[in-house]
Amino acid sequence: MSTDRVGIIGIGQSRFTARRDDASYPDLVREAVVLAMNDAKLGFDDIEAVVYSLSPDAMVGIGNAERLGVEAVGARNKRFLRINTGGATGISSVAAAYYHIASGVCDVVLTAGADKVGECGDSQTVLNKIWDPTYERQLPLGTINMLGMSAIRYMDRYGMTEEDMARVTVKNRRQASLNPNAHLRKVVTIDEVLASRYIAWPIKLMDCCPQSSGGGALVLASERYIKQHNLDAVWITGLAHCSESYWLGDRMGKNPAADHADAFALGRSFQRAYKMAGITNPGEQVHVAELYAPFSNTEYHSIDAAGLAKPGESIAMLREGQFELGGRLPVNASGGTLCTNAIAVTAMIRVAEVALQVWGRAGGHQAKGARVGIASGNGGDHQFFGTMVIEA
Repeated sequence: MSTDRVGIIGIGQSRFTARRDDASYPDLVREAVVLAMNDAKLGFDDIEAVVYSLSPDAMVGIGNAERLGVEAVGARNKRFLRINTGGATGISSVAAAYYHIASGVCDVVLTAGADKVGECGDSQTVLNKIWDPTYERQLPLGTINMLGMSAIRYMDRYGMTEEDMARVTVKNRRQASLNPNAHLRKVVTIDEVLASRYIAWPIKLMDCCPQSSGGGALVLASERYIKQHNLDAVWITGLAHCSESYWLGDRMGKNPAADHADAFALGRSFQRAYKMAGITNPGEQVHVAELYAPFSNTEYHSIDAAGLAKPGESIAMLREGQFELGGRLPVNASGGTLCTNAIAVTAMIRVAEVALQVWGRAGGHQAKGARVGIASGNGGDHQFFGTMVIEA
């Protein structure tokens, strides 16, 4: 493996919205790719490989849908790899691009993707198919009631309330209002969140992420290439993945270390990424975090798993404003997944937003003095987790 560091040299993301009837999948991914390539100041001839970040075919409605993207991302006659790990797809794609470079095979790699979740019909019906067909699918499980169960267990273990969940939504919506690319940008109050209708108790409508359409892209390069071409970059210093059991019921037994209240495998993934980056005290050494939390309650156990708080202590810390812009350690300064969720690239946008933060390029939602940031992605039935450390 090369001893070179791997840097991010270009970032592109479209403005996310409910629908993009004016743009096909190739159009959307092309929007993001053009922005990223311009940001990196490179041409397609400079790209040696492309990692395509794409949802399951059932969400797209086209078999082997990655075929549509080859021309749009300039991948003809180049190494081309499609990635799909559910909601973690975006960060898994960045990791695959990273390893193309870290292995010494390539110097410059593009990773890109797009999604049109609101146009796929009932996404929860599609997502129901990820569960065991005999014991779990018929409940019927979807991502909302799956994490509603997690919320109930977190309430029981740590004392979280529905008002605490609403505080996450209020914080993230306020931060999204400062981010021109975010989907849900309307500021809301705790009372408005509590008054929204229940979807799967205790999760209410405003505790849920939207179904977003949009694209994202990143250009990665080796340290040698970056220095040779005098390019600006931020650096991926740690990354990891970890998976949980396929069976949701296995996370609801007597093992307190793997309770569905928490995100045990996410914690393991962060530990591995921190070890690689040389971070020993994340609560003190990390300045900003973009954590994949599609429902308000899951932000708490994501903060815990990232080592930014001891289990359950994130509730009081969030009440105190410690995780807000201007607070001690801003979490989801962009508005996060709760405000924008184009599934194929959602976790990639977590990486992109952290990169912008440590680069000092996050605009109106910039966290002051951020130099070390973390990102995460969750996929499947809360089963696959990817994590990353990015530094200036």
